[in-house]
Amino acid sequence: MNSEPIVKMVVLDWAGTTLDFGCMAPSGAFVRAFAERGLAVTIAEARGPMGLHKKDHLREMLRMARIGSAWEAAHGRPWQESDVDDLYRSVTPMQVAAAAEHAELVPNLIDDIRRLRDVGIKIAGSTGYFVEAAEVCYTRAAQQGYVPDFSICADEVPAGRPAPWMIYRCMEALGVYPPTAVAKVGDTVVDIRDGLNAGVWSIGVVDSSNEMGLSLAEFRSLAPGERDARRKRVASIFRDAGAHAVVNTLAELPRALAGFGHPA
Repeated sequence: MNSEPIVKMVVLDWAGTTLDFGCMAPSGAFVRAFAERGLAVTIAEARGPMGLHKKDHLREMLRMARIGSAWEAAHGRPWQESDVDDLYRSVTPMQVAAAAEHAELVPNLIDDIRRLRDVGIKIAGSTGYFVEAAEVCYTRAAQQGYVPDFSICADEVPAGRPAPWMIYRCMEALGVYPPTAVAKVGDTVVDIRDGLNAGVWSIGVVDSSNEMGLSLAEFRSLAPGERDARRKRVASIFRDAGAHAVVNTLAELPRALAGFGHPA
């Protein structure tokens, strides 16, 4: 008897995984919110905590030594929790607008999802976005033909990533268990940790990822050697975080799942 687990459901992240190639929407909003308060933060700094609930993301940015010091220099005091609340109020409408602007599905997503469903795999979605931004993603994705079997956002659980609650809610909603029958797929280190904390298979996607950090046009303009080097760097980040597998695109997902025992 074959005791290998069979994957029955994949939980796919949204921005940087299924839409918004390069995870462009969230990072720009964070940069603008800090700029309004007299602080210049870099896109790299804004991308660092990506995957967390957006309020947690802001808190982690303020905990960065350089940003924390810059905040104290600009405001004459260390940052405090009320500053997180203020930044969050500011960034929320920016994120909603940015989510709508950067809502194009990643290339070939509809075909890739169809292949998974053709072998009986259920599709769930989870996101670190708050409800309003998540709803924008759901609506815009549906207009392009992508509707997961179930979706959930960080506002709907006691704690967002890397806590495993969104994955567990997906499992409950779609009736899939044990955890070894589930694969989590995402484009950030927080996504990888999310999957590991839930006890499911954890997979990183490279090309469209926050870690790659390039728009589709920028990615396609890379020379082949540069593209390969960047792919290796991102794959190494995911593997160092504990990913069970790494794929360049979701087209490679069936082969990765087959390595976990699914006859895809």
